[in-house]
Amino acid sequence: MSGSADVVVVGGGIAGSALAAVLAGDGFQVVVLERQTTYRDKVRGEVMACWGVAELVRLGLEQPLLDAGGCYVKRGLSYDEVTEPVQAEAGATSLDQMVPGVPGMLDVGHPEACEALSRAAAAAGATVVRGIGRVEIEPGDAPVVRYEHDDVVHELRCRLIVGADGRTSAVRGQLGITLHQTKPRTMCGGLLVDDLHAWPADQLSEGTEGDLHYFVLPRKNGRARLYLLHDIAQKGRFAGPDRDERFLNAFRFRCVPGSEMFAAVRPVRPCAFHPFNDSWTDHPYAPGVVLIGDAAGWNDPIIGQGLSIALRDVRIVTDLLRAGPDWSAAAFAHYGEERTERLRRLRVTARVKTDLAATFTPAGAARRRTYNSVCHSDPVLAAPQIAPIVGPDNVSAELFLPDTIDRILALT
Repeated sequence: MSGSADVVVVGGGIAGSALAAVLAGDGFQVVVLERQTTYRDKVRGEVMACWGVAELVRLGLEQPLLDAGGCYVKRGLSYDEVTEPVQAEAGATSLDQMVPGVPGMLDVGHPEACEALSRAAAAAGATVVRGIGRVEIEPGDAPVVRYEHDDVVHELRCRLIVGADGRTSAVRGQLGITLHQTKPRTMCGGLLVDDLHAWPADQLSEGTEGDLHYFVLPRKNGRARLYLLHDIAQKGRFAGPDRDERFLNAFRFRCVPGSEMFAAVRPVRPCAFHPFNDSWTDHPYAPGVVLIGDAAGWNDPIIGQGLSIALRDVRIVTDLLRAGPDWSAAAFAHYGEERTERLRRLRVTARVKTDLAATFTPAGAARRRTYNSVCHSDPVLAAPQIAPIVGPDNVSAELFLPDTIDRILALT
């Protein structure tokens, strides 16, 4: 393919395909370039927070993800070593009551979501090219994209290039945009399992026991993604050929009622561990190019914001492109400013979450116990729990001040 388009999207994952589906539906000529011919299952974001669901609905893309097997999780609770199970259940969060009109958090398999949104983009009129090789871009007032496909180099001229090609973004690299990163404090591994029928399909849970923090993220028909998170100093703790077995044995937490159920599940995908950290870019745009999703920087996944961040990016960029013919770099300044503040607030939230949930010491457990006893009567202290659900712009700005962080860290 050589020719022209309004928008060339490099990367056909969730962010790129969602943007393509919306823009193509508006009548723009869109080409999506995706490296994978088949989306692979990896340990990556699969739960969309309530504020992200609101963005999904606003974009008109809820149904494709429901058709791909997505289900709403309506109840969240924390079985934890510092909380009795009856207390945890009494304090469960009604996720279907957190954001008006949103029925809960949406849990959907990542490859299934990518495939569904890619099909939605094609159905809306976008041209989707899978299995591409090297991509080269020329930014500027009349940007150009060159890419390899079937051993042939193709060239596309366009009005805008969208870099949606993930954490190792080639588009970002070619633009010379600096990616700032924090030092990882934790490692997290995930394992996709079947036959977890004893766990309610509409209930997620997380908590800490000993030197592990866990997540149970359920889907339909007894399928779930289980996560374990430990200190970065223990990197390699679950390495080896028997990692699945040791992973599931570690899931038999005393604080989780009936945790023996995890010994009976069937692993579907091998477990894999990755370091958790934050990253960001100061200006996720350049003349003729804008970055979205992980290509523009990501949040520490301990608070599960990846999908919501991506969909907010898509919505803001879509609104800017719909607003008029000015697609200059200056037109994306608002997007850059909003995203910078959004990621800053989420970095603070993730830091506090790690301090509370993943400080595996007696002092850390004591802090968590005290925090749980006081946060319900203090809206500011409760904000670290609420912000990842309702969005960083829908909680008190006091949460993100150093004095508030110091108050939380001083709890004993």
